[in-house]
Parts: sequence; C-alpha cells; structure tokens
Amino acid sequence: MTVTSQPNQYFNDVNQAIESETASLRELSLQIHGNPELGYKEVFAHKVLTDYLESKGFTVTRHAYEIDTAFVAEYASSAAVAAAAAGQKVKAVGFCSEYDALPGVGHACGHNLIAIAGVASALAVKAVLEKHNLVGRVRLVGTPAEETTGGKIPLIERGAFDGLEACLMTHPAPADIVYTQMLAVGGVLVEYFGKASHASASPWEGVNALDALITAYNGIGLLRQQTASTSRVHGIITHGGQAANIIPDYASGKFMYRAINVEDHAKLKKDLFRIFNAAAESTGCTVKITAEMEYKNVPHNELLAARYTAYTSDLGVKYMSRAAQEAQAGGSTDMGNVVHYLPGIHPLYNIVGLDGELDKDVTNHSYRFTEVAKTQVAHEATLRSAKGLALTGVDVLFEEGFSEAVKADFEKTVPHGGVNAVTKKLEALSAMNAGGCGCH
Repeated sequence: MTVTSQPNQYFNDVNQAIESETASLRELSLQIHGNPELGYKEVFAHKVLTDYLESKGFTVTRHAYEIDTAFVAEYASSAAVAAAAAGQKVKAVGFCSEYDALPGVGHACGHNLIAIAGVASALAVKAVLEKHNLVGRVRLVGTPAEETTGGKIPLIERGAFDGLEACLMTHPAPADIVYTQMLAVGGVLVEYFGKASHASASPWEGVNALDALITAYNGIGLLRQQTASTSRVHGIITHGGQAANIIPDYASGKFMYRAINVEDHAKLKKDLFRIFNAAAESTGCTVKITAEMEYKNVPHNELLAARYTAYTSDLGVKYMSRAAQEAQAGGSTDMGNVVHYLPGIHPLYNIVGLDGELDKDVTNHSYRFTEVAKTQVAHEATLRSAKGLALTGVDVLFEEGFSEAVKADFEKTVPHGGVNAVTKKLEALSAMNAGGCGCH
C-alpha cells in the first residue's frame, strides 16, 4: 500500500525536534521498561515523565483530575496566549501517553514506547509553535491503567480532552496497521451465592454456587454459536469452592465480551447478562455482577488515518493493503472511548522492522514482546510513528479546512452524539438486568 503525502512545510522542524531528543527519549523508555508498574500504581513513570516534560518547557499538572498517576502537559505559544486574551479561538491538538505494565510479563504491550511516543509528538508540535510563533496549543495527556479499568474514561468525564480538535496516539505491534479492528470490550466479575452443605451426608441441604457458574459458562459456550464472527466472549473461574466435600456457597468468574461496534457490543452484553441471571434462577442462587471496564471500539477517522499513513510512508514504512490490515484481529483499548468523544486515531506500528509483514513470532502480551520493546529497532520505530503523529497534528492546527473536515468525518462515523449518548445507551441496558445484579 503506497501513499504519498502532501508537502508539510514543518517536516524538517518536526524531524529535527524529535531526532535531537532521541537519546533522552530512549533513556526515558528504558527507565520505564526497567521499572514496570501496574495500573494506577505508575508512580515512577509518572515522576520521570512529568519531570522531563517540565524541563522541556511544558506547563505540567501532576496527579491531574484527582488521579494520582495521571498528568497533563501543555504548551501555548506567546501568539496563542495573546490571541486567547483578545477573545480569539485558539486550536489545540492532543496526544496520549500510556505507561502501565502487565502483571508477570512487564511491558509486554510496549507502554514504555507509547509513553515516549506521546512525549516526542508533543515536543515536535511545541517546537513548531515555538519556532514560528504560530497560534496554537498542544496538550499531552498521561493516561494510566489502560490494561485494567481504563484511565482515559474518568479523564474524559473530568474534562481532560475538552477543547481539543483531535487526539492522537500510537501503539507498538508486530506489524504496521492503521486500519486495525480494535473491538469494544466489557469486563465483569460475576459472583454466585448459594448455601454450603456436606456434599455426601446432606447435599440436598445445599445450594451449589459452582453449579450456577458452570451453567453460565456452558450457556456462554452455546451463545457463541449465534454471535457474529467479529464478537468474542472469554472468561475464567476465579473461585470454585474450598473443598470437594463441601457444596460451594460461593463461586466467581471473570468474563470479557467484545464486538466490532457499540451496537453489537450492547446486544452481546444484554445476552450475557440474561445468561448470568438465568443461571442463578435455575440453581436457586443469587448473583452479583460488577462491571470492571467498558471500552468502546476504535472507529477510523479517514482523514487523520490517511494523513498519518502518508507521512509514515514517506518515512519508510511499508503497509499491507487496507483489506489486509482490516483482516487482522485486534484487541481493545480505552482510546476507543476517546475517539467516540472527539476525532482521533490509534494506529499500530511495527517494532520489529519495516518489511510491511506481520511478525507472528512477536505478539503483544508475550515475554518476547517485552524483550523487543527495549531494543534500538523498537525505539527507532517509535520515533518514526511519533513523527507521523506530530505532522498530522500540525496539519490539524494549521492546514486550512482540515480540522473542520476531520470533525465532519467524526460526526459521520460516530453519529450518536459521541461518548455521552453511547454511555447512556449502555447504562439503560444495564438497568434492564433482573435480580439486582449490582452492575454499575
């Protein structure tokens, strides 16, 4: 897939700004990689990133929006400050950094690289604003806990992304894919409560919570026959009882459900909750369902995606055809919630090489990916992707009519009024669940 970009007069500024910081950015990445921290516990990463950004002239808000390991770093040119004081609109573009790790395997999703990609992109846009004293602002949002409950979700609700024309981020992978299918995902803890009894002497006195959980598990297996090929349901039993000779009075499991869009996801959620409640009813147990996360799918903003593809192609990236990209199975991310709120993109970039092919030996969430995420090749790929984001961000700020066209594409792609309407729809579905399941 070959794409040629339109000339960007700030290309050299972006390239120089990032290349001049390559050593310090690599040091940041390796520090975070060597100190993996789980979601909402990213104390070290939060400190080194905010200290670095402050040293580079950003106005930094640590522990932003009452989230201990979130931050916001902003820069406005003097021309932007003057324009705002005069009552003029000043456009702003945003980027995201992630920096949480996975339990057991560390940075097996390369969030050390995502951290510096966001920093590099923001640095480059700042350099353009500063050098040419253009009217514009750049904001980097440090977003914790993507791997668990989704730090971007409360940040959206509390205003971290308000006032942005677009928000961009990138993600390491075993291939360069702009048009990936990132699915909507929900996660729930399902708990069944029964009555304990001796499994041999008086089993009839018991109410078997494990039976309820197994009934639900089997029901999900049958449901899969009627779900779309783009939907997924997976789960584990987290508690099945204490001893074989005791009827379990408590059993629990964790389940995740995914779909290609919000509408399919809402239907799948409704079907699952009906199974969970029916399993309780059929066994005489009670059930409690606790929502742990709710990520939306990532719709493609055609203009942002095409511009990023063009710039990274100019930088040497080779892409599969769009059809081949869309055929690749994807995961899920809370960036989906962001791009349902305002225009944005979430491309994947290859940390293995530039051949345009999928490397099946290096998959996200594997020990091998953890090792590759600290290599020089991965670092160079990260900066290449960051340059593509930064150049796209510059176009959002300064190319006449571009941000307006991006917004129009967003409104066409996300026609339900953004994240607020979608959230209300999902909340309405939750309220339909019988039996006081405790989902929220």
